[in-house]
Amino acid sequence: MVGELRAESLRVPVGREGDELHIRHLWVDHAGPPVLFVHGSIENGRIFYSNSGRGLAPFLARHGCDCYVADLRGRGASRPPISRRSRYGQTEAIVEDIAALADAITARRGGVRQHWVAHSWGGVLLSSHLARFPHRISTVASLTYFGVKRRILVHNFTRWWMIDLGWRGVHTLIAAVAGYLPARQLRFGSDNETRRSHAQCRAWVRDGPWVDPGDGFDYGAALQKVALPRCLYLAAARDRCLGHPRDVRAFIAESGPHEHHFRLLARARGHRHDYDHISMLTHPEAELDHFPLVLRWISQGRV
Repeated sequence: MVGELRAESLRVPVGREGDELHIRHLWVDHAGPPVLFVHGSIENGRIFYSNSGRGLAPFLARHGCDCYVADLRGRGASRPPISRRSRYGQTEAIVEDIAALADAITARRGGVRQHWVAHSWGGVLLSSHLARFPHRISTVASLTYFGVKRRILVHNFTRWWMIDLGWRGVHTLIAAVAGYLPARQLRFGSDNETRRSHAQCRAWVRDGPWVDPGDGFDYGAALQKVALPRCLYLAAARDRCLGHPRDVRAFIAESGPHEHHFRLLARARGHRHDYDHISMLTHPEAELDHFPLVLRWISQGRV
């Protein structure tokens, strides 16, 4: 794509308390396919881009996509930041945040179908939104999920250390004392979580049913009645816990019948590296390796 990569920050109001979501808009061609990026837990949108122009979003923008990288409520440059006063959780992200983000893109691009890209827990939120609001499915042309799982079923030392001892144990205690989960300050994540979002995520990760802890909506049952947009599921060979390939496959199985492709990012499958949960998006050679695959999936519908 010929042209200079351009960037701007957009503000999207959400909720009833004057909160604002932040979107980093990256583009060369305003008329290219619109792509929404949603990050996972204890993250923000910077997992998809850097100020130096590296990452999946700049790569896709340079190849003609119109890219919108979201910071969910309270994360990244969204306002205000998460604190002990924050009362929202993942139910609000599913019901309000994603709707506001998709509608903001529609306001700029009209009825052009969108492509949604997510990392980790962000994909759970997107699929949950589509299950809850099936009319939105026809507006989404494709999904691309990096290391997305809902339940952590694999058993190994990494799972015990990070999930059983950390996420479900120590982090729960910290959130109870602080009133929120200060993951960024304590340096075990790139952003913070509200106490409610942490508790709701914890309920699903421990192999609970795919039912909303807030209002009881049954996402798993809803997805048996509709078909999600075509989805490319990418898993990393060295992801021991947060998006283990077996757990990614388990998420596919509970997401109802839909067109999908699974790809393991591993040397044994022809890739340059055995990636992990983070490096699958941040490795310097990803642009030469599997980012072109994502571009083909979005632009041509094939891998």
